[in-house]
Amino acid sequence: MSSVEDWQAGGFALYVHWPFCTSKCPYCDFNSHVAAAIDQHAWLDAYRTEIARAATETGGRVLRSIFFGGGTPSLMAPEVVAGVIAAAADGWRFANDIEITLEANPGSVERGRFAAYAEAGVNRLSMGVQALNDADLRRLGRLHSVAEAKAAFDVARSCFPRVSFDLIYARQHQTRAAWAAELREALSMAVDHLSLYQLTIEDGTAFGARAAAGKLGGLPQDDVAADIYLETQDICTAAGMSAYEVSNHAAPGSESRHNLVYWRQGDWVGIGPGAHGRLTLGGRRFATETHRAPDRWLAAVAEAAAELPRVEFPADEQATEYLLMALRLSEGMDLGRYARLAGRGLDGAVIDDLSRMGLVQTDGVRLAATSAGRPVLNSILRALA
Repeated sequence: MSSVEDWQAGGFALYVHWPFCTSKCPYCDFNSHVAAAIDQHAWLDAYRTEIARAATETGGRVLRSIFFGGGTPSLMAPEVVAGVIAAAADGWRFANDIEITLEANPGSVERGRFAAYAEAGVNRLSMGVQALNDADLRRLGRLHSVAEAKAAFDVARSCFPRVSFDLIYARQHQTRAAWAAELREALSMAVDHLSLYQLTIEDGTAFGARAAAGKLGGLPQDDVAADIYLETQDICTAAGMSAYEVSNHAAPGSESRHNLVYWRQGDWVGIGPGAHGRLTLGGRRFATETHRAPDRWLAAVAEAAAELPRVEFPADEQATEYLLMALRLSEGMDLGRYARLAGRGLDGAVIDDLSRMGLVQTDGVRLAATSAGRPVLNSILRALA
């Protein structure tokens, strides 16, 4: 398979970044901003302009997914969401089962918009619940309560055929028993997809500053966090929600199609401040990125210069990226696809060693990390790459 065709193994998607939040969470290192006033019509015009520009390069492709990420996209006016979806429909052909996801915070203001988003074409909601414990929600800087989150989830289930939500574990002062109870409660809520992330302390965040000053106590030791991860896998698997990716669990058929485009190394257009993309054009694959600051991005769109200079991925770097992304999936990677991109196969002796240690499994066609291998995936990747 040549580079011009390789992206088709993963599909084609659109990512739309909405950069605004009501407040900045102390653990968040995403490109998000708090603004007193937002000209929603100006943002819709800019999104339309960028979609039309991208479609001139990629017209004729079938769009499998649209993802509204952020920030807090549930702060978008429903007519903006509808306008973006309509612009995408003008630019590309939609797959018959296109997935259109919008991220939402479960506050009371956003809940009233759910029906309008569904009417606009959104068919999957991803909710930033983060914790089912009010004290921990406050520590995480979340503005909603557990009761509000559950009420919002019930409304979401009545509006959308598919609903996911995020939880963070290995939080301050969290015990294994408390997390296990919280996770079982989440699984009892008729959810079909869960994204479960270990709390990580990132530089440049409020938590990062507190940790550097020795003021972020109660974080679990690495061995306790590892035990929590392993128990998470057991609980979710027993509930029929096994991990199809390192941090993502789903009932069969409810996997995030958008994220699968990323992990299977498809192509996607990224629009909005700081959005990244991958595009294969004329047999060459490029990484795209846009200006991060919202005002700068809006001004750059008006100047037809929202994108920063593209960076080309040579085939060997495409192969490395494919290895890094695909081994996060339970389905693993296609060894032949890797060899076509890299010009050589993976080292068979290394695969044999990892197999003997029970960390990977292969049938000669695909290679995947085992349940024992996933907690040490970074070591596996280093050995293979």
